[in-house]
Amino acid sequence: MKSGINKLNITTMLKLMGIFVLGTSLLSGCAKPKPADDAQLSRQEHDGLMGIRYTEFLIVWGNPLKKDFVAGVYNTVGQNSPEGKVDSSPQEMLDKVDMDKAVKALDALSHVLNGPRLWTIDHLGVNAGTNRDFQGLKAHWVMWFPIPDEIREGKDLSYYVMDALRDTDMTIWKGSRVYILDDPDGNSFVMKSASLIKDPNQKFEDLKDLGSRLKLAEGWKFRSKVLDQELVFKTKDGKSFIVQDDIGNTYDRVGGPYSNYKP
Repeated sequence: MKSGINKLNITTMLKLMGIFVLGTSLLSGCAKPKPADDAQLSRQEHDGLMGIRYTEFLIVWGNPLKKDFVAGVYNTVGQNSPEGKVDSSPQEMLDKVDMDKAVKALDALSHVLNGPRLWTIDHLGVNAGTNRDFQGLKAHWVMWFPIPDEIREGKDLSYYVMDALRDTDMTIWKGSRVYILDDPDGNSFVMKSASLIKDPNQKFEDLKDLGSRLKLAEGWKFRSKVLDQELVFKTKDGKSFIVQDDIGNTYDRVGGPYSNYKP
């Protein structure tokens, strides 16, 4: 697949993140309004995330008649283990979560499960809302995702560059290893999370050799290096660009206005 810029914004991110197609179940039933889980926000700063597991629960509300759907994104970062430094989404706890029960309890329409994943950044700053309990696994609201019809088309978006709105702060420290995709036009993207969805056996320590396992699109290259200075991700007018490889790992664009420098 050739690279390209999708004219849709973050509303198309769900598929890029490795989330399965929602299907036609959203097209039937009564309207379910979203809760005010963003009414009271608190700033959270999380350090030492590199290699730490997490999961995002996406709970979908909306109006099926109008085909108007929005997902609340709930992230486990910083919870469910001592200081969140070991694993904020222990598999034995994740296995016990019944997402259908969660949907019913939250009076929602549907759900998607984005995880488990591994952070490949060191620092995250995020505005967190309501803290929900998913049958023992706690996760804070971190954002809303409006869901367009395109999400249900099931297109393979590997190596397809898409625009995204982002209000989180992300940093990788000097001395940390980064994993980089370079596109045919010379733009670079640094991995922010490794997926355990498509490949549950993917190991953090093996990411440096990921290039040998990827089925890179024509003109794309993978490389890895240890940073000799801190890398700070940035946005331009609140917008960045993201891409996903064929295993489901997710990368943010760097260089120009999108980071303090290009590694």
